[in-house]
Amino acid sequence: MKCRWIFFLCMMGWMHADAQYSKYIIQFTDKKNSPFSLQQPSAYLSSKAILRRTKYNIATDSTDLPVNPAYINQVKTYTSVTYLSQSKWLNQILILCTDQNSLNQIKALPFVKKAQGIGNRLAGNGRTKDKLKLKQTAAVARIEGQQGNVYDYGSALAQIRIHEGEFLHNKGLSGQGMIIAVLDGGFNNYKTISAFDSIRINQQVLGERDFVAFDNSVNEDHPHGMECLSILAGNWPGKLVGSAPKSSYWLIRTENAATEFPIEEHNWVVGAEFADSSGADMISSSLGYNTFDDPSFDHTYNEFYKNTAISTQGAALAVRKGMIVVNAAGNEGNNSWKYLTLPSDADSVCAVGAVNAQGVIANFSSLGFPGKIKPNVVSLGAPAIVAGSNGIVSASGTSYSTPNIAGLIACLWQAFPQFNNMQVLDAVYKSADHYTNPDNRYGFGIPNMHKAYQLLKHQQNILLYGNAWLFATPASFTDTIHVKFISQLDGNVTIDLLDKNNTVILSKTVVAEKEETYQLDFTPLAFLPAGNYLIRYNDGQQTNLVQVSKLSLGSDADWLTAYPMPFHQTTTIYLRAPETSVAHLTLTDLSGKILETKTFSIVKDSVYQPKLNSFNIISSGIYFLLYEGSIFKRTLKIIRQ
Repeated sequence: MKCRWIFFLCMMGWMHADAQYSKYIIQFTDKKNSPFSLQQPSAYLSSKAILRRTKYNIATDSTDLPVNPAYINQVKTYTSVTYLSQSKWLNQILILCTDQNSLNQIKALPFVKKAQGIGNRLAGNGRTKDKLKLKQTAAVARIEGQQGNVYDYGSALAQIRIHEGEFLHNKGLSGQGMIIAVLDGGFNNYKTISAFDSIRINQQVLGERDFVAFDNSVNEDHPHGMECLSILAGNWPGKLVGSAPKSSYWLIRTENAATEFPIEEHNWVVGAEFADSSGADMISSSLGYNTFDDPSFDHTYNEFYKNTAISTQGAALAVRKGMIVVNAAGNEGNNSWKYLTLPSDADSVCAVGAVNAQGVIANFSSLGFPGKIKPNVVSLGAPAIVAGSNGIVSASGTSYSTPNIAGLIACLWQAFPQFNNMQVLDAVYKSADHYTNPDNRYGFGIPNMHKAYQLLKHQQNILLYGNAWLFATPASFTDTIHVKFISQLDGNVTIDLLDKNNTVILSKTVVAEKEETYQLDFTPLAFLPAGNYLIRYNDGQQTNLVQVSKLSLGSDADWLTAYPMPFHQTTTIYLRAPETSVAHLTLTDLSGKILETKTFSIVKDSVYQPKLNSFNIISSGIYFLLYEGSIFKRTLKIIRQ
């Protein structure tokens, strides 16, 4: 059954007979004399919302200020008026009013810019179909191939794997700390369905808001939002695991599934404002708007990309506030409308189309209207695996492709909170398989989360290290070289220590991931003669070299050294055997008194670290360490500070 997508009417379209409707938008001229101040945002924004603005250098402006309560109160003085909600971004309120005289008086108020009916006729319109209901089929068979993943995705594996989303989950990125606001028509029975046990037990549902019935309870409403939520937050091992199972969620009802009027577009903006004010990082919306029960409200193609439709204005403002907005492109591909539904036309909104498991575009997926790259990306929605009332089912629509990719974007952003919303989306788009040849069916195509992660990781590395990616410290070493490198590929990386003749002295191999940083040490190196050495990176495709220098540890021969020297608590003896023999080590004080002896067998050119317990107890002063073998003798001066 066709999924209808809803728009809020732009200003130029409010030319209807008010008497037909019971709900009205009252738009105000200004926010003058408001009791709220830009200097005190904590009065109307949560600490998380303020933190987001601070982190991404987003200025608080007049759109953040609530609607002037004095204006609202004056409108509410009319006894026939019931106040319902406000949009501070659009500086308007929604009221219920059945008295035309009162409306006329409200219109005449000096601070009222517009007063127009937007929907919900007093009489029923006879509509019976459910605009949010999409095609569902019975539970599907489990998909094999779960080995090695931290989650047992069950039948939902395909929708995660199409984006290599398990790469993020396997790195521990499951949306922890991210807040996603889900805007929909209801979340029926989410409090009892097993797929949501985890988010209930772990208190990941931060709250519910209902901007349709205003009862702030969404569990008894339409199931469409519950199905979308299951793709995001489900944690039903062996059956369904969502794309962001550890994120936190606001469940926001903005949609009345029984009717199709512009009031719901106003509700969408109000829901987005709440998401912003409460500190959400993202909005996942499987809603869209094009035609209405009253055709006089219908949108036209002329509104695309002009930011005049109110839903598009609201979505664009949500992005300006620092959130990522992911919105379904719509299911109009086979219908007369054919193109996107709003607000997915907003340039900054990530519009999502639907493909099947083979990556082929679904016929129902809305086309992008000429002029921009839309949809932006596609995800699995033909069909997807969702939670039903009695188990998992498959369901088709861009409604379901949207939360799938939205959750994975949340996991990606979790890894790189220093990057803003558009920087994260840019990496998502660049990772997609049609990025170099986008079109109006696939957009940039199917994002790959592994590649997107590496793109952002590379940017992070550039910020931290510039263009360098192989480091060895200290440049002049005595006993240890600390090596740090950024892997240039996924695979084996070999780090070698070379002498001046390019002979490998020591070598270590690391199984590495591209753009990840690794550290290792070469030690002990006190036995090496003084001089220049090289650290070499080699991954089979690229090599890189860094030079270091070995310092002599003292005036004695390098084959017998102690480091550090002088020492405070203890020191380590390094003996590169000059012969194959039985070695005798004797520690004496300045008077020649023997403090400790050690005898052991040595093999020429082997390195030894004989331990002398006396180093831990001797007092400050000068001592001597005598080596005696079958041929060689050497005395090393020891200084305890």
